Parts: sequence; C-alpha cells; structure tokens
Amino acid sequence: MTRSKLLPAIVATGLLTGGAGTAQALEAGDWLFRLGGSMVDPKSNSGSLGGAPITVEDDTQLSFTVVRMLNPNLGAELLASLPFEHDIRLDGSTIGSTKHLPPTVSLQYYFNPTTTIRPYIGAGLNYTYFWDEETRGLGGAGLDVDESWGLAAQIGLDLDINPQWFVNADVRYIDIDTDATIEGVGTVGVDISPTVYTLAVGYRF
Repeated sequence: MTRSKLLPAIVATGLLTGGAGTAQALEAGDWLFRLGGSMVDPKSNSGSLGGAPITVEDDTQLSFTVVRMLNPNLGAELLASLPFEHDIRLDGSTIGSTKHLPPTVSLQYYFNPTTTIRPYIGAGLNYTYFWDEETRGLGGAGLDVDESWGLAAQIGLDLDINPQWFVNADVRYIDIDTDATIEGVGTVGVDISPTVYTLAVGYRF
C-alpha cells in the first residue's frame, strides 16, 4: 500500500467497524501519549548546485508525541523523536549526510471527542537542528547546515482499542528551509520541507 493511501485506509476501517472499543470522551486535562514510527520524506527536489539538482533522502525513526487536552476539542502537542539521518545527493551521487532533530509544537482540533474514532487537524511551529554533517567524495571539505524555523500542519486519526489504548495515524507537512555551506564550494539554499508519515500506538491518562 502506498503512503498516500495509508491514512484513508485506516479511516475507512474505523468507519466500517464503528470503532474498535468503547468510547471515552476526551476531557480537559487528559494526557495522550503516542509512540510509533515516523518517516521523514523530503521534497523530491530540494535545490541545485552548479545547475545540478540536490535531493535529500528519506529516513524512518522512532517518534513520540505528548498531548495535553485544553478542552474536549483542543489539545497542545509536542512531537519529538530519535535523530533522523539523511544522505544528500547531487545529481544522483551521494555527496554528504547530516543528522537532525525536528521538535514541533502544535495546537490540535479534535472533531469527535466523544467517539471511538477521532479525526483531528493541527498547526504549529517547528525547530530543526542539524549536526554531524559530513561530505563524501569532495576531498574532505567541511559541511555546515544551518538550523531552521518553520510552520507545520497535520491531519490525523485516533482509533480506540479500549478506554485507555488507541492506535494513531498522522500525516504532517513541515516547512524546513535551510542553508548548506560546503567548504571551498559555497553556500546553497536547501528546501527540505518534508511530508512526515506516522503510525503509532497511544495511551490516555
């Protein structure tokens, strides 16, 4: 199944089954904790250097979110993860790599807080920090990638298993626009701006 069909398939399954468990309404003060895997899938063309296209490869890592419900419909979410590592390609050849962390804070709106199937949308702010940059095949030239601030948006779904446990699917877009400086070559703008796909198991307390 393609990534673009993943979330609709989960939504359809929930609608056909009427939810997997007994509903317990979201309330102000509830905490939602989700743990799963996230794939960061950068734009297919992130920039160019000397007329050659720059691409940044995808990576999948363990991720988690913590949500504090402000009222039955609104929640404040923090997204965190283990470090992602991406190869950087120039015209198809790997020229370097970098690691990054993309913590993101979002405000979410839950449409059906009293049911077993709870779709939501969210918007917020992302900060991405890069480190451990390396080059390959460039004579040992240094590489430095600047930190990035940008907006983020998401759409997701929680599906109850029982009153405490649920499964989650989430797709978000993050605006990551940075500058990469290669020693002896120059600085180039790199628009990573990935789509992030997440599947997780959640617990409410």
